[in-house]
Order: sequence, then structure tokens, then C-alpha cells
Amino acid sequence: MANRAILNVDLRRGTINRNIYGHFSEHLGRCIYEGIWVGEDSPIPNTNGIRNDVVQALKQINIPVLRWPGGCFADEYHWKDGIGPRKERKRMVNTHWGGVVENNHFGTHEFMMLCDMLGCEPYINGNVGSGTVQEMSEWVEYLTFGGVSPMSELRQANGRQEPWKVTYFGVGNENWGCGGNMRPEYYADLYRRYQTYVRNYDDNKIHRIACGPNVDDYNWTEVLMREASRFMDSLTLHYYTVPGDTWEDKGPATGFETSEWFKTLEKALRMDELITKHSVIMDKYDPEKRVGLIVDEWGTWYNVEPGTNPGFLYQQNTIRDALVAGLTFNIFHKHNERVHMANIAQTVNVLQSVILTEGEKMVLTPTYHVFDMFKVHQDAERIELEVDGGAYSYDGREIPAVTGSASINANGVVHISLCNTNHAEKAVVPVDVRGWGGQSFEVTGTVLTGDTIDAHNTFAAPDTVAPQAFHSFTVEGGVVTAELPPMSVAVLALTPKA
Repeated sequence: MANRAILNVDLRRGTINRNIYGHFSEHLGRCIYEGIWVGEDSPIPNTNGIRNDVVQALKQINIPVLRWPGGCFADEYHWKDGIGPRKERKRMVNTHWGGVVENNHFGTHEFMMLCDMLGCEPYINGNVGSGTVQEMSEWVEYLTFGGVSPMSELRQANGRQEPWKVTYFGVGNENWGCGGNMRPEYYADLYRRYQTYVRNYDDNKIHRIACGPNVDDYNWTEVLMREASRFMDSLTLHYYTVPGDTWEDKGPATGFETSEWFKTLEKALRMDELITKHSVIMDKYDPEKRVGLIVDEWGTWYNVEPGTNPGFLYQQNTIRDALVAGLTFNIFHKHNERVHMANIAQTVNVLQSVILTEGEKMVLTPTYHVFDMFKVHQDAERIELEVDGGAYSYDGREIPAVTGSASINANGVVHISLCNTNHAEKAVVPVDVRGWGGQSFEVTGTVLTGDTIDAHNTFAAPDTVAPQAFHSFTVEGGVVTAELPPMSVAVLALTPKA
């Protein structure tokens, strides 16, 4: 049977939350220090210590929300160490990530300043693993209370008169692992206790986020939803795409074989199964879907680049990673009723980052370009798209050769995002546009692809993998037939004619 896709413009499936395109910045390796924060006396152009080039690049992709300070780091972070005059701040050892000493120059004020510069929402993760209820409660007060109180006065003494607006607050992180090695029953009780003191001050309403499961720990979801769902607004899910067969050998970021290409995309597609199964459990306790599922750590995880600190998790980023991003976004769109936010790990220099830096140099990764291409879906209304693009087979296994999703924005423009997973063969996909009342339209497109399965950008060759105008399509009788290159991500825009 020939490839085909049916787009039903009149079948609306709810809003694609812009926060699905969120990011995650942990105190890990060179994400914060050098990647984002260079200090006011740095020769690297900066504004109040924050890199100008990185801020400009992130603003370009309309970054909606940024998670901080971790990650595993969150449950050893004591926020009062990161406020006040920088020269007086306590130094600390980052025990999780490389054992380096941090000077705490990037703290609450610097992070909130960064979010202001980016025009994004802050998502702060509080410390449950090694912190106290009082510590978490006082952080929320410091951030959001505008009246007379010890924490409000402390904030003002540190130069911030007005409180900030903080919507998203995570009560712990990976408490089943690095956040305390807790059982779900214990964490559920602890969550109920801690969140009680994450208070709403003035007109600031906190969206309380509970630590959810690791990958397919469905029992964790069951216990948390049963015991604590009425006290939470969202539950997290963590899933990394790791092509290697062991945690010790996750596979290289470049120089990999075709088998690893296939296995990586196969594992990325597992996100659909995980969201589906966790959602079934959530539906049992929350049939109205009030509680959101937040995939606040996702992305590829490979071996670190040779010669780099193994605790810094620095890896290259190829067209393979762009496909992982495109496939994952299509899955998030499909589950837009339950998935309210997602945060790729991580923003700069760590894991599947959108930006790499080296001193004053900066390069945009293939993953960055997918974020830029797909930003058209932010807050748009999902419309029904059924894709039958055939199978991509390798070594007796198969995955869909083509995946896709579609949305319509406030201006009536339809965007279709398509991924061709096949590393060697093009995919011809006729998209039958229905339910648009005979509306005539113009089509434009953008495509991202590479010459090899590990095509990537370097500081010497920053545009090896970059978006190009896409013209390989025809339009006839309401059918848009796209010819997707091998290993490609494409976005088509269907603009109504007047």
C-alpha cells in the first residue's frame, strides 16, 4: 500500500501547550558556568554576567519555560548559599557532577534575571532530599511574598524590592534515586507534607509539581496518584534515549553504525508507550485530566566526548538527535491533553543540548533547529493527522518510516511536521487535506537533513546541519505530496488564500 496521510482540519484536539517546548538547565558541567553565566568581568559579551549570544539564540526559539537548579543537583542545593554579595557566598562541592567546587555566583537572583531576559517562565525545583520543609517554604516566601516578612525583607536587602511571579515549583526531583532513594509510599507522604508549606502569596498561584516515575515504574505512578493526586497540579516523568546496551557504555554521539541509528530512534519512539501507560493510571484517579504530566527530563544520553570530564556529560549533537527531537515532539502533541510541559535535558553543553559553547564561541545544534522549526506549534490547536508512511526495517525489526503531527494557529495557518526516520531512502507522502471547506491555500516549507547519519555542527563548521527552504512538494486537488529526503525533519505551512 502506498504511503498516505489524511489531515482533518475540522477535527480539533485541544491546545498544544507551549511549555512542551521547555528547557532544563542544571548546575552540571558547563551548562550554567560558561554556558549561561560568565560573570560581569568576562571578555565574553554579557549583560550582568549572562552571555548575550546564548540569550539571543534562546529568545529566537521562543523558550517558554526554564527548569532550574536540577536535576540531582536540586536535592543538594541550599538556596540561601546563592544569595547576597557574590564574594561572600558559600562555596560548595558538586558531588553529583564531577566533584567540582561551585562558587554559587549563579543563584536565585541571577536565574530570575535570566528568565526575565528570555521572557520565559521560571520552573524551580525545591530540595526535598537534603533540605527541610522550612527551607523550601522560605524560598517560596523569598521569591513571591510582597508584604512584610523576614524573607521579603531579606530579598529587598539583596536588591529586589518587588516579589517575582513564580508559577511552577517542583517538590523534589528523582526522589526514587539521587533525590533520596525513597519508596513511593514514603515520598508520597513527604510530598504531602512539603507541598503544604509551598504557599500562595498575594496573587501568585503556585503550580505544585510532584516527583513522578522513572521510565516504566508504573507502581510509582499508582502510589503517587492514589495517595497524593489531590495535592498536586502535575506529576513528572523522566525518560532518556540511550542506545547502548549498558549504562556504562551508552554508545558514541558520533561515529556510530547504522544499527545504532536505528536503535536510537526505536528507543525514542518508546516515549509514546510510556506516556500512554502512565496516562491510563492517571486517568484512573484523575479522569478529568486536571493533573498534568510533565516530562521534565528527556533527550539522548551517550558516552561523553573523548577527553572531557565524565561528570560533565558533554556530547556532540547530530542529525540523529534532530530526528529524536522531532519524533518526540510529535508524540507530545499526540498526548496534548495530558502532557502539559516538557523540558529537554539540557539547554547548553550537557546531553542533548540546543547550544554548545567553547570559550567565546557558540554553535547551534541540529536539535536547536528542530525547536526553531517546531515553535509554530506553541499554543496552536492540534488537528487530526493520520500518517501511514510505511515501515523502516532493520535487522528484523521495524519502526514507522514517517511520523507527523499538525496544528492550526490563531491566524488560520496550518503547520504539518513530518519526520522521515529512514537513513537511506526518501519518503513520498501525499497529505489529503480535508474538512477545510474547500479552502485554497499556499504551501511553504522548511527541511533539516544531513549528508551522513552523524552529520553535526562544529565551531569550525557551524552550518553543516542547518534548515533549508523545502520545495520538494506538489499541490493538486487539495492533496499536498511531500518528498522527504532520507533522515529528515520537515515543517510545511498551509496558508489560506484570501
